Amino acid sequence: MLDAQTLLIARDLSVQFGGVRAVNQVSFEVRRGEVFTLIGPNGAGKTTVFNLISRIYTPTGGELVFEGRRLAEVPPHGIAQLGIARTFQNIELFEHATVLQNLLIGHHIHRGAGFWSNLFFTPASRQAELAARRRAEEVIDFLDLQHHRDAMVAGLPYGVRKVVELGRALCTGPKLLLLDEPSSGLNVEETEDMAFWIQDIRNELGITVLMVEHDMSLVSRVSDRVLAMNQGEVLALGTPAEVQAHPGVIEAYLGSVDDVSSLRRQAA
Repeated sequence: MLDAQTLLIARDLSVQFGGVRAVNQVSFEVRRGEVFTLIGPNGAGKTTVFNLISRIYTPTGGELVFEGRRLAEVPPHGIAQLGIARTFQNIELFEHATVLQNLLIGHHIHRGAGFWSNLFFTPASRQAELAARRRAEEVIDFLDLQHHRDAMVAGLPYGVRKVVELGRALCTGPKLLLLDEPSSGLNVEETEDMAFWIQDIRNELGITVLMVEHDMSLVSRVSDRVLAMNQGEVLALGTPAEVQAHPGVIEAYLGSVDDVSSLRRQAA
């Protein structure tokens, strides 16, 4: 029976590409209202897990269950309607559209009006348009994007574009927000701002966050629990402090425990 506090379950999740097993029997649960982070060196399988949740890939073993529903039964285009939104490590925005237009695209999945209603701009279509604009303006206010509201995305600094992509994901009204390396390419100040957004998304909007991240200071600051992976398998699961102190995690990042001890002696 599904625990009411459990939003997403991965059971023995596996995927294989040719002879390479990118994810091998990975299991974890994401609870409602938490920030759950996947960490690990490059090639550990973290983004592959995101691609499995997003239905970009299909598991070759195990299963994913979201609110009691097996994700394998949901077509890729139905994932956002189910309540799962995602950002990407490499920003995926419409660069020749404004910030507002990009956010309105995020709300498109909630447009209840049909083709003919939209074509003739009926009262139902007008109401849907007003609802989309209200939601977009709420997100603009939440993320302090008022100054960039009507700016073309192509002319914005990289850090602002990262926030715009975050805003577009929020416009879908997600229950679970997948953040793929949200601090990638950001400077220290922008990473600080991103930490505030993640905390506010969880605390003020009540959205559960599943994150892939390399910046351990950000991980420690915002995460409730952390899952460390290496070569497609689970290394450790626990609080940020517990996982960072795990010998297997230290070895995966820095080499053997003996090597780490030697480096510490040399630095002393």
